[in-house]
Amino acid sequence: MELKTVDMEIPEGCNIIIGQSDFIKTVEDLYEIMVEISPQVKFGIAFWEASEQCLIRVAGNDRNLEQIVIRNSQLLSAGHSFIILLSNAFTINFLNVIKQCSEVCNIYCATANPVQVVIAETEQGRGILGVIDGFSPQGVESTDDVTVRKGFLRQIGYKL
Repeated sequence: MELKTVDMEIPEGCNIIIGQSDFIKTVEDLYEIMVEISPQVKFGIAFWEASEQCLIRVAGNDRNLEQIVIRNSQLLSAGHSFIILLSNAFTINFLNVIKQCSEVCNIYCATANPVQVVIAETEQGRGILGVIDGFSPQGVESTDDVTVRKGFLRQIGYKL
């Protein structure tokens, strides 16, 4: 077995969700979730099969994001996984519904940070072991940092 890390391409202003799923209709179900929750969200989804044709299935409403999820999928090549790239929305608005999707087995990350995916490769194929989401902590927040955090949440409408 060989371990590798794969850097994900995440365009400026976008978020990424990486997960594992088990059925060919995943791409359609995730598409429906995205548009039902937020009509203004721009996104691309890729799901890649782990049996039969082993194709990358793609959907979305933004051609550029669709092309980027295809490139990220080709770099990962880990069966029965999916990537959603989105803009004009936050991942927090979608996560619970995505987790409740009957095909979704696992969510590895939902972030706007730089992401490295840890892959194990064997003679059979590849699998995602986990992700490195962003950077290591640099300290503990101060009173000023708490004020900034709370101000940001109010600025983006998540707190009164």
